[in-house]
Amino acid sequence: MADRADAIVVGGGLAGLVAAAELADAGKRVIILEQEGENSLGGQAFWSLGGLFFVDSPEQRRMRIKDSRELALQDWMGSAQFDRPEDFWPRKVAEAFVDFSAGEMRPWLHAQGMRWFPVVGWAERGGAQAHGHGNSVPRFHVTWGTGPGVLEPFLRRVRDHAGAGRIALKFRHQASRLIKTGAAVTGVSGEILEPSTVERGQQSGRKVTGDFEFHAGAVIVTSGGIGGNHALVRKAWPADRLGPAPKKMVAGVPHHVDGRMVAVTEAAGGAVINGDRMWHYTEGVTNWNPIWPNHGIRILPGPSSLWFDALGERLEAPFLPGFDTLGTLRRILSTGHEYSWFVLTQKIIKKEFALSGSEQNPDLTSKRWIEVLKSRRAKGAPPAVEAFKQHGEDFVVRDNLRDLVSGMNALAGNDFIDHDRLHAQIAARDREIDNPYSKDAQVTAIHGARRYLGDRLVRTAKPHKILDPDNGPLIAVRLNVLTRKTLGGLHTNLDGQVLGVDGEIIPGLYAAGEVAGFGGGGYHGYNALEGTFLGGCIFSGRNAGRHAAR
Repeated sequence: MADRADAIVVGGGLAGLVAAAELADAGKRVIILEQEGENSLGGQAFWSLGGLFFVDSPEQRRMRIKDSRELALQDWMGSAQFDRPEDFWPRKVAEAFVDFSAGEMRPWLHAQGMRWFPVVGWAERGGAQAHGHGNSVPRFHVTWGTGPGVLEPFLRRVRDHAGAGRIALKFRHQASRLIKTGAAVTGVSGEILEPSTVERGQQSGRKVTGDFEFHAGAVIVTSGGIGGNHALVRKAWPADRLGPAPKKMVAGVPHHVDGRMVAVTEAAGGAVINGDRMWHYTEGVTNWNPIWPNHGIRILPGPSSLWFDALGERLEAPFLPGFDTLGTLRRILSTGHEYSWFVLTQKIIKKEFALSGSEQNPDLTSKRWIEVLKSRRAKGAPPAVEAFKQHGEDFVVRDNLRDLVSGMNALAGNDFIDHDRLHAQIAARDREIDNPYSKDAQVTAIHGARRYLGDRLVRTAKPHKILDPDNGPLIAVRLNVLTRKTLGGLHTNLDGQVLGVDGEIIPGLYAAGEVAGFGGGGYHGYNALEGTFLGGCIFSGRNAGRHAAR
C-alpha cells in the first residue's frame, strides 16, 4: 500500500481494530499505525478479564436475574452524575451505549463467534441508594477466552482484510503530528522506531531509525489512555475530590499507555474534556512475576474480606469489597496514607479471590472447561491466587492474629496496627455471624450476595468467623492504588468526530476508545459500572469506523 489510504487508524488496540474492520468491510483502504511491535496487536484488551456489560442477556435470564434497559440506564446515570455543560455528548453516548448493550451488542458479537461464561459477575455494587452509584444486578459477562477472546473476531477480520490488501499494518510507527489541510485533518507523520523483539507488554525501545508521512481522507485516533504514565496521572489527579495523589502506585497497564496522542491531537485543535475523571483501583498488589515496569495486578474480591485502612480502622459501608471503587479510594486517602489492608481466612481466599487479567486466569483464557473445573474445584484457591499468596510481597500469612499483626507492621515498616484494636473489631464482626441477619452492613451484604445463585456458587464463601482457627490460616493483604483507566478524553460526538475547543467538528478527525473517554469525551461520567471499558472501545470504534466509511 502506498503512503495514501482512505483512512488511517492510530493505535492497534481494540477500538482501533474495530474501526479498521468496519472501514475495510465497507471497501475502504486503511493504514493502522502501531507504536509497539506486531505481538502487541490488540493492546490492553489482551490483558483484560474480558468482561462485557450486557443488559437482559440470556446469561442473566438463566441466572434468574431480572434486568431491563430502564434499570441499566438508572444505574448508569446514578453512577455518572453528569454535572457539566460539556457532558452533553458524553450523556448522549452513554444513552446510546445502554441501548446497544440491551439490544444489538450481544447478538452482533455472538454472530462473530464470541461466547461468555455462564455465571454473570456482580461488579461495582454501589451499596448506597437505588438512584445512586452501582449495578443493581449482575451484568459482568466474562468472555470465554478472556481478553484474547474479545479480540479474536476483530483480529481475524483485520488479518483477513490485510491479506486482501485492504489494511496495511505499520508496526513501530510512532505518530507525532496530525497533518492538516486547511481546517481538515488529512494525514499523520511521525517516527519509525527500532525493531523490537521484547515480549508483549514488556518495555520496548524508543530509538528512532526513520520517519514517515501518510495521507488519508480520515484519521481515527485510538491510542488509549494515560495509565502507564504516572506523571500525567498525578498531573490530572482531582485532589479536591479524591484526596492527594498517591506517591506510590502500581501500574495496571503497560508502559506504552502513555497518553502521547492526547497532546498530539490537541495540537491539531482537538479539545479534551473531563481530564480530571479517572478510574483507579484500590485492590492492587505488586506482581511477583512482572511483565511491564511496576506491574500491578488487581484483586477481584468477593464480599467477605474485612477491609482496614492503614491505621487499622475497619472501613464502613459502602466502602466494602466490590461496592464503590472511587468512594473507597477517597476513604483510604483520607487517612494521609495510600494503602489499606484486607484481612481474611483461607476459606475466603479459596472461594472469593480472583485476579484480574487473562494471564492470571489461564483456565478461562484456554476456553477449556476441564481446566476451569480443575482450577475452580481444587483444594486451595485458584493456582494463580495461591502463587501470589506464596510469592507476593504484599501477602502476610500466619496462624494467629498476633503474629499476623506483627507481619503487617513489619511489611508496612511502622506500628500502625494495634493488635487489641484489630482483634476487637474482628471479634465484634464475628459475633454477628451467629444469626442469619445482622446490623453489620457487610454481614448483611454477604447474606444478600448468597441469595444470588452466581455468587453462592462461585464467588461468596459461606459466612464464618474470621478468628476461628478452623477457618485459617489468617491472611492479610496490603492493597496499593493501581492505575488503570482514563474516564475523560478527546471530545467527540456520537459518531466519533472530534470537536474543537469551539465545539465544532474538525473535518476528517475521529477518536474512539479510551483516548476519547470511551466515547464522547467521557461517557462514564465520574464512575464506571465495569464491563464498560471493552464495551466502550467496541461501541465507539464501530461508530467511528462506520461514520468515517460513509
